Amino acid sequence: MDTKEIQRLLDYIAKSPLAEVSIETEGLKVSVKKNSAVAQTVTVAAAPAPIAAAPVAAAPAAPAEAPAAAPVADNLYTVKSPMIGTFYRAAGPDKENYVEVGSEIAPGKTVCMIEAMKLFNEIDSEVSGKIVKILVDNASPVEFDQPLFLVEKA
Repeated sequence: MDTKEIQRLLDYIAKSPLAEVSIETEGLKVSVKKNSAVAQTVTVAAAPAPIAAAPVAAAPAAPAEAPAAAPVADNLYTVKSPMIGTFYRAAGPDKENYVEVGSEIAPGKTVCMIEAMKLFNEIDSEVSGKIVKILVDNASPVEFDQPLFLVEKA
């Protein structure tokens, strides 16, 4: 199972009336238990190469905030994820990427999109500068405060 399959399974289980589900395949064991107030997941990878899964969120995602920009070097800033979700470089599979390495950005320019609980949140830049590195692959899960881009400050 890859991460996307696990996430789809967790979403399906979260919407189902089941209180407990255990699935074991070759190299992966997933056990999900939920009560009426909070959904919890426990994932244990038994294969030599561990597989990570994003936890099922217990509360709805808050509206998107502008990503935090933290200094890395004197002129480099790290644009970080303001939430847990799935990172997308474009608004859709047939759309152009918001930014590429070398793209000039300014405060308020959308740099990516993060999907959280079926809501697509545009992430805007807080700094002016040039994208020097994209740190996350398209359609990858991201964690709160995970670095997404390195920006050379203008």
